[in-house]
Amino acid sequence: MILRARTLVPMCGPPLEDAAVVVREGRVADCGPVREIEARHGPADLDLGEQVLLPGLINAHCHLDYTMMRKSIRAPKSFADWVQRINALKRTLDLDDYRKAVEDGLSEARHWGTTSLLNIESYPELLVRLAPPAIRVWWYYEMIDLRLRLPTDELIAGALAFFDGREGWLGGFGLSPHAPYTASEGLYRLSRECAEKTGMPVTTHLAESREETAMFRERSGPLFHFLESLGRDMSDCGEQSAFGRLSDHGALDPGTLFAHMNELSDDDFARLGGPPWRDRLQVAHCPRSHAYFGHAPFPYRRLCATGATVSLGTDSLASCDSLNLFAEMRHFRDTHPDLPAREILAMVTLHPARALRLDGELGRIAPGALADLIALPFTGNAAGVYNSVLAHEDPVRWLMVHGQILTD
Repeated sequence: MILRARTLVPMCGPPLEDAAVVVREGRVADCGPVREIEARHGPADLDLGEQVLLPGLINAHCHLDYTMMRKSIRAPKSFADWVQRINALKRTLDLDDYRKAVEDGLSEARHWGTTSLLNIESYPELLVRLAPPAIRVWWYYEMIDLRLRLPTDELIAGALAFFDGREGWLGGFGLSPHAPYTASEGLYRLSRECAEKTGMPVTTHLAESREETAMFRERSGPLFHFLESLGRDMSDCGEQSAFGRLSDHGALDPGTLFAHMNELSDDDFARLGGPPWRDRLQVAHCPRSHAYFGHAPFPYRRLCATGATVSLGTDSLASCDSLNLFAEMRHFRDTHPDLPAREILAMVTLHPARALRLDGELGRIAPGALADLIALPFTGNAAGVYNSVLAHEDPVRWLMVHGQILTD
């Protein structure tokens, strides 16, 4: 199939006007100016007209399980209050509720031009109830050993068992020790060892809130006292940050995708500036969820100075009102008005592809890349295309995933 569009945004090169893309067996076989493509391959099969063709968007951090919780929890006074509220809501739901939430979330993400999504899955047994999603999904099994009292290797084995039998699904599977306040150092270490043996990706929440910082560095605050009341072993608190402790003890893989990283100390940044972290850190930032919680300003510039790669995600609808990455990009631009629009667009294309270790296959339009594309109305010239993409506010009506056209 040969696609023609007014403008092509490949992300790995400059925008092209009057361009075409050749798609073959789910991948991009060729792309470039129409006259060159037609000379090599013949006339276009589909002329998209006054549209910009660009890579499908990649949501670097999401919880589809909570899609039904939109606007259910008012902005909390404390992070611990929010944790208790969401746990109370979860106790009122069953697997059918979560299945519908996941299906609705997948539909909404696709509605807004997302073709790949990294989902933290609390109930992986749902997978046997789902039809193969039309978009690419990486299902990260969320693991907590705060209350279950199961050996951590049993949790890992359970994760791998749930992922069996999903051959043919687009995307993949990974591990997600939830956060340092709910997952033990041993669970982090076993996750790292499992990832090294199997090649599975790992993601985790880290340094998300002031209360997490107070818990680990000062043995104080609402989160500390809440978890202590649940019987959590608090012996890992009171000396250094959770990142510092886990990093110093070899429990963190530098290839991990870290969600949030809002509250980092000077000591943490000193670690990030040297081996093994320098130029390897991957961070998923969720701008609207960040604003909902009233976190400290996201340290984007300081993270970039360590060579970190920052991607954008939506987080869940328990702290955000839509799974719309265009809205996330605009919110990030509002808080970082000096950043070029192309750099922000890279945070939902090139950067999360790198976090998935699929740099060269996702997030770009180039020969050999997976044919995951979206088209947006565009009548301007190439010089203004990045700003136009960020300003897009309507549903995305034309998508392609793995060479298959999906219409919404």
